[in-house]
Amino acid sequence: MQVKKTSSTDKSPAGRPRSEATRRQILDAVISLLQDKSIQAISIEAIAREAGVSKATIYRWWDSKASVVIDAFIEHHLVKTTFPRDLRPRDAIAHHFRSLVTQYSGWPGRLVAQIIAEGQSDPNVLRVFRERFHYGRRAVVREMLEEWKSSGDIPSDTNVEVLMDLIYGPVYMRLMIGHAPLDEAFAESHISYVCHLLGSKP
Repeated sequence: MQVKKTSSTDKSPAGRPRSEATRRQILDAVISLLQDKSIQAISIEAIAREAGVSKATIYRWWDSKASVVIDAFIEHHLVKTTFPRDLRPRDAIAHHFRSLVTQYSGWPGRLVAQIIAEGQSDPNVLRVFRERFHYGRRAVVREMLEEWKSSGDIPSDTNVEVLMDLIYGPVYMRLMIGHAPLDEAFAESHISYVCHLLGSKP
């Protein structure tokens, strides 16, 4: 995924409104293409054809294929991996973890694996992934874990940064190495074991 810098002729004129319908059309086209193709196998040209727009329209809003692919993933992913605010922190984390495992067991997981793999030879891809997705998601998880710690259900000296990696790291390990499945049994046993280690009450 090579970054293409947007030229001055590709930028929308001052005051021109961004069309949410067109944006949605482009992101849906990306999702459609990625159902049976890898990131490497699609191009901005292919996305434009699928969406029925020009390449200039895509480059008006995204400066690279990495950016539009990652935004398409985010739009699809966030609504399916929520933190219910009506649950206590432990249960909200468990809910999110189960939904993340479910998502990563399918094509969204394959997409994330491709992004991470491609990022090894193109650091800009990982930079975009961190900036557009990872940092924001980590901030939401951090907030929930801080609430869990403040509730008194887990030790007050819990290192939240380490706990985040302890909970979610195995998902990415299974995703990238494939030594064990991402399935419901793993989701239930892993989150239960983490809660047990922390002394969290059921």
